[in-house]
Amino acid sequence: MKPSLLLYVHGFNSSPLSHKANVMKEYCAQYRPDIKVVVPQLPCFPQQAAQLLLDIVKQYQGEYRIGLVGSSLGGYMSTWLNSQFGFKAVVVNPAVKPYELLLDYLGEQENPYTHERYILESHHIDELIALDVAELGNPNDFWLLQQTEDEVLDYRQAVNKFAQSKQTVEQGGDHSFVDFERYPQQIIAFLEL
Repeated sequence: MKPSLLLYVHGFNSSPLSHKANVMKEYCAQYRPDIKVVVPQLPCFPQQAAQLLLDIVKQYQGEYRIGLVGSSLGGYMSTWLNSQFGFKAVVVNPAVKPYELLLDYLGEQENPYTHERYILESHHIDELIALDVAELGNPNDFWLLQQTEDEVLDYRQAVNKFAQSKQTVEQGGDHSFVDFERYPQQIIAFLEL
């Protein structure tokens, strides 16, 4: 059997230093050191981020069984990767229509983790639209972890998008997904890593 690889896809203006990424890394280091954990720093722009993810998949796909965890915009990117390769994915407070949400962010941005400054332009919204997956090919590939008090995204969009998938919808919480530490073991089991 192939060894396992967990690819964690962070969200908009985030980084490998994000809390959820570290929870997954620390869990695997302690309890599942057999799992290779890859948490790339994604470029700020959607097409570049998608290309980096494709490059990572190309690098590891033959040798490893790959599972995805995607948070926020990373959930959107994970849905796109699933449409390309069929990887199972756990999506955490995922962005469903980031091309609508990010219209409010056009202009100068600064990533609070990396302090990289960049300009988000309308053609980057077009790049996001190009990655949209209108309908899930296999809803059973997904587990939605969603909290209803997400202050960034309308949680109902994700509940609707992943209606045929496994769902854990918690009342309260926020966009960071409060108490994510409860889930790594179940996530690994769902991804069959």
